[in-house]
Amino acid sequence: MARRKKVNLSKISTLPPKGANRKKIEKETKAIVKEIGELQELLYANRKQSILVVFQGMDSSGKDGSTAKVFKECSPSGVHAYAFKKPTDEEFAHDFLWRVHKQAPEKGMIKIFNRSHYEDILIQRVHGWIDEERVNKRIDSINAFEELLEYDNGTKVLKFYMHLSQERQAEKLQERLDEPDKLWKHNANDWEEAKLWDEYRTCYEDAINRSSIPWHIIPVDSRWYRNYAIAKVVLETLQSFNLEWPSLKED
Repeated sequence: MARRKKVNLSKISTLPPKGANRKKIEKETKAIVKEIGELQELLYANRKQSILVVFQGMDSSGKDGSTAKVFKECSPSGVHAYAFKKPTDEEFAHDFLWRVHKQAPEKGMIKIFNRSHYEDILIQRVHGWIDEERVNKRIDSINAFEELLEYDNGTKVLKFYMHLSQERQAEKLQERLDEPDKLWKHNANDWEEAKLWDEYRTCYEDAINRSSIPWHIIPVDSRWYRNYAIAKVVLETLQSFNLEWPSLKED
């Protein structure tokens, strides 16, 4: 594996590139999303490959919104989203990847993880619920798991770090208190977790730099650019499969 340059999140902007034309990009995004829907149907028909989309980021970084916007033209039968919550008692009784592997996509499917197996080396690490030796072993296990999916099952793993600024996070959390249609999203604990911003950032950066399958760092302070950047990666991945309609099978 070629050595990659280490990611320093503090050096990467959370804003769109300077000079980015919002109107033009939103028009292009619409076309990209439409093509994603068309190619997703081909993926489903062929049943030879699959895609796992991993959305990870600070609270309010737009994981749900990205799912809704990027895959809006896809058939519900070919795209499934799964949100990882606090493990159940049954899940706690197994290894940390047990509940994750059950959700991996079958051939022909696009599976979206809203949070993922990385939670087990993020929140648990930040709060000191696991020691560094276990963190190291879990990182090795995560790398092996993702490589298994890619090289043994034909599953392309797309990992997106939702790169949010601390200021924008505060605005988004406040919206959950101020706007009636967002009250249901409010969780008082999110404000407590936000106080651990630096600790989470350090753990995210370490996880990104120690992953064998690279991450896409997506600036998400502006939703219109976030949607474009993610959709572009998904489309390029689908295009790389060179999909065609399967021929009629002989009886």
